[in-house]
Amino acid sequence: MNKSELLRVEKLRTYFHTQGRTVRAVEDVSFSVQKGSTVCLVGESGSGKSATAFSILNLIPKSLGRIVAGKVLYQGQDLLQFSPRRQRGILGNEIAMIFQEPATALNPVYTIGEQIAEMLRTHRKCGSHEARRQAKAMLDRVGIPDAERRLDDYPHQLSGGMRQRAMIAIALACGPKLLIADEPTTALDATVQSQILGLLHDLRRETGMALLFITHDLSVVAEIADRVLVMYAGRVVEEGEVTEIFDNPRMPYTRALLSARPDLNCDIGSSRRLSTIPGSPPDLANLANGCSFHPRCRDATGDCFNRMPELEDVHGHRVRCLHWRQIEAATAKPEVFA
Repeated sequence: MNKSELLRVEKLRTYFHTQGRTVRAVEDVSFSVQKGSTVCLVGESGSGKSATAFSILNLIPKSLGRIVAGKVLYQGQDLLQFSPRRQRGILGNEIAMIFQEPATALNPVYTIGEQIAEMLRTHRKCGSHEARRQAKAMLDRVGIPDAERRLDDYPHQLSGGMRQRAMIAIALACGPKLLIADEPTTALDATVQSQILGLLHDLRRETGMALLFITHDLSVVAEIADRVLVMYAGRVVEEGEVTEIFDNPRMPYTRALLSARPDLNCDIGSSRRLSTIPGSPPDLANLANGCSFHPRCRDATGDCFNRMPELEDVHGHRVRCLHWRQIEAATAKPEVFA
């Protein structure tokens, strides 16, 4: 583990058991997060993004599933081997999470101020007066106006954007080194989404924390990511620097995702149809043999039906595809000589 590496996930596998079936939600996932960097997990719903995040924090409900293999190394130590007490000392303190739905993640019977203060009392051993003072400072920091009054508001009294800011304040109360954000802007309108992304960017720059950001929105990825992991059917199918992923995608699934983006530069009234990915995401309890994407892939051949490709490293850009070289060669732009 190098000195700049904060988190390393190695061969993580998480399975859920329901109605007599085993759902392989996370299958052999490996990646790392460097100090101060932003890594984005991107993919369709059901691709394993949130399950990966919950596995990192060991929050998989034991009644539903379990982590069956792998390591989550935080500063060189495997979080999955920690005792529950030791895990509580790390989670919320050094590693924090913003959950996907603040309306359900926030406790409806406690005020916003009480929920922030609880984090401070638990991990920083603050007294009640000091915890409230710091809670107000956190609301100010995340841009909630009239913070003194808002401390005594309950979650239902806040708008969606305000609730998300309150969630961020709770997550950042103890100054974590790593923040995991699980689609924190999905339910927000475009203006509030932009404000939240700007806030996270500013806070990351000010505090030096690392950010693991989960989303299905490629425009968000382009705006905030340093490195991108594309997930499909519980596996990482492509990984690379954000500019490399957008400029030179190698996996057909990544290419299809990028092609499905709306073209904001097209003429008003244009008849150009939006590109789509044929078929539906796979059933993780009944995966086909071979490459999981082959039923939807325009470039699939017989080999793809029978053989799962390895995640191949190409100069720091990882790709899981048997034919990426042929596809890249076929779509390469011809060189222009002066």
